[in-house]
Amino acid sequence: MGLLALFQTIKFQKKMKQLFLLLGLSIFAVQSYACDKCGNYNNDDFQIKSVSVKHSADIAATIWEITVKGTAGKTTPTPAGQLNGAPVLGYVFPTTLKPTDVGFGDTKGIVALALTSHPDFDDTPLWDENTDRNFANDGIIWHPHWVILTEDKRVEGGLAVKQFDPKDTSVILPPTNPGMPMYMDSPGFQVITKGNTIKVVVPDYRMNNKTDFSYDGVAAYMQVNTGGEGGHGGGDKPMLGVYKVYSVASGDLSLPYKVK
Repeated sequence: MGLLALFQTIKFQKKMKQLFLLLGLSIFAVQSYACDKCGNYNNDDFQIKSVSVKHSADIAATIWEITVKGTAGKTTPTPAGQLNGAPVLGYVFPTTLKPTDVGFGDTKGIVALALTSHPDFDDTPLWDENTDRNFANDGIIWHPHWVILTEDKRVEGGLAVKQFDPKDTSVILPPTNPGMPMYMDSPGFQVITKGNTIKVVVPDYRMNNKTDFSYDGVAAYMQVNTGGEGGHGGGDKPMLGVYKVYSVASGDLSLPYKVK
């Protein structure tokens, strides 16, 4: 590795440490926050026991897995009946990957792989997860998103999916993005729920052949805000913010885990 590349790597690692410190503080703050809607889903299905990411050279892919006390994926959100205020439940892997590793432009934020369920809307227009030939009714089926998370004090969780101005032509998103003004991708990876585990298989080439990153596991409640009635409280809110964290694999979001 050349000196310039080494210097850039060190700078990136320092920035990531600062971001994860903020993320950890935000999570501990939200765990004590009283949230009526969030509390409806605070059960063993979101109490993480362990997390792992394993690389398989045979299939040139990584297998990401979260194990919970209850039944993984059994609990899904109760529909709000509209997009504004729509609940989103997620099993999330925050990582030290770079945005450019998963198809985004060079932007600031935390790359996370989120396995989500949300019955009020479908944001995977390319994929038919329930195989009924209708590509617009699969939101409740657990599915993956690459997202870029940033600090956002407008929500109790202190985090939100990073947004951008739709008119900003400099923004780079993966071609499989759902067409929303957020740093979000709908990559269509296979998600499997079985017993107390939920897992997703990610081909190596879909994340720049990276197998040397760190990660953690988080179970959380998120919510959509498009303005108007039905949102989570009043005032300006992010389009998709974190409102409640149910559990963290490491306990302190230190990202201590490495790909095996």
